[in-house]
Formats: sequence, structure tokens, C-alpha cells
Amino acid sequence: MLLWILGFTLLGSLGAIFCAGLFLTFPHSVRKLLTPSLMSFATGTLLAAAFLGMIPAALELADGYQVSASVLAGIILFFVVEKLILWRHCRDRDCDPHERAGPLILIGDAVHNFTDGVVIAAAFLTSVPLGIATAVAIIAHEIPQEVSDFAILLESGFERKRALLLNSLASLTAIPGALIAYFWLAQVSAAVPYVLAISASSFIYIAAADLIPTLQRQHNPASSVRQFIMIIIGIAIIGWVNTLA
Repeated sequence: MLLWILGFTLLGSLGAIFCAGLFLTFPHSVRKLLTPSLMSFATGTLLAAAFLGMIPAALELADGYQVSASVLAGIILFFVVEKLILWRHCRDRDCDPHERAGPLILIGDAVHNFTDGVVIAAAFLTSVPLGIATAVAIIAHEIPQEVSDFAILLESGFERKRALLLNSLASLTAIPGALIAYFWLAQVSAAVPYVLAISASSFIYIAAADLIPTLQRQHNPASSVRQFIMIIIGIAIIGWVNTLA
């Protein structure tokens, strides 16, 4: 089980970095066209992993009211944390929260990937198919996120090679997150459903608060249809993986 967890954690962290680096080699016009599709696919995978995988698995292990309360508490928690971060680093009224300094991006990415490692470990400790579905959702979300992070680092004055190295190091924090979660959750199995519930709330919050509002900025019919198709494809892939459970 530990090998499954470490393998997919590495795939989720370094795999996303590799795909993002490869994506940045494309011409700007191609990247501009593909980015909304990647974000749409990520939206579908995140929502499907939460509603079709993590929450049902948590409900099999704990009381439904407690699981629902944990999901709700998680969404409120992530809202408050994001507000505090924006208040701390974005006090200017005209500040764009997505245009943060390079070092802040690296710190935030390291913490985020540590959490991803915990999520993957908790999912695999529930079932292997749920772990695979969760890792796929994380990879799908991380690719457009890493593309954005690369762009901010380059705009902050980082050289391309240095940005790639530092982003890769930040991604490797997923490994200690997975290891800590594996040994802790294996001993305290009663915590697994609530970790899954909080993890599901983070997926829901990212999709609903960050990705979907960005997608809604495009109003033309053709882009809307592409977004809808990619969301459905993301849901279908995660749904298919979950049926293996």
C-alpha cells in the first residue's frame, strides 16, 4: 500500500510539473486556447472525485450527519483561510489575488502539495480505486495550476531553469505529507472518513470558488460547449475509475 501511495504521490506532483513544463513550450496562442479546456477538465475531475468518491467512501465509514458537517466546515475553513491570505498579501484595493510574488507562490505551492500527499494517502487507505481516482483529480487540477505558477515566477524575474527547479522542490513536499498521513492514519483509522470529508471540501471549494468563476468569464457559445464537454469528460473518467471499487 505504501508503494501505491508513494508512486501516485510522485506521479501527482512531478507528473504535473512535467506536463506544465511541456505545456509552456507550446506557442502562446495554443496555450491560450487549451487552458480553458484544461481548467474545465480539472473542474469535472475535482467535483467527481469529491461527490462520487470521497464523500460516499466517508459515508460508509462514519455517520452521515458528521460527514456532511465536516464537508461544510471544510468549505468555510478554506473560505476563511483564503480571505486571510488575500488580506495579508493583497491589501491594495486594486490588487489581483492571482498576481502574487514568486516566493509567496512557492510557499503556497509547497503547503498545497503537502496537503495533496495527505489526501492521496487517505484515499488509498480507503481503497486502491479511490486512491487512483483522487490522484487523477489532483493531477488534472495541478497542471493548469502549475502553468499559472510558472508564468508568475517568470514574470517575477526567475529564470526558466530556476523556476522549474524550485517548483519541483515545492512539489516534492507531497511525499512527507503522504508518509505522515500513511503512518498516522494507519494507526488512527477512525480519522480517515473525516480526512476524506475535509479533502472533498477542498476539491469542491477549488472547483466552485476558483475554477468555475474563471470559466464563466468566457461567454461565447463555442467556448461554453467546449467547457461543458471537458467537464463531462472529467466526471466520466473519475466515475469510471470509481466503479472499479
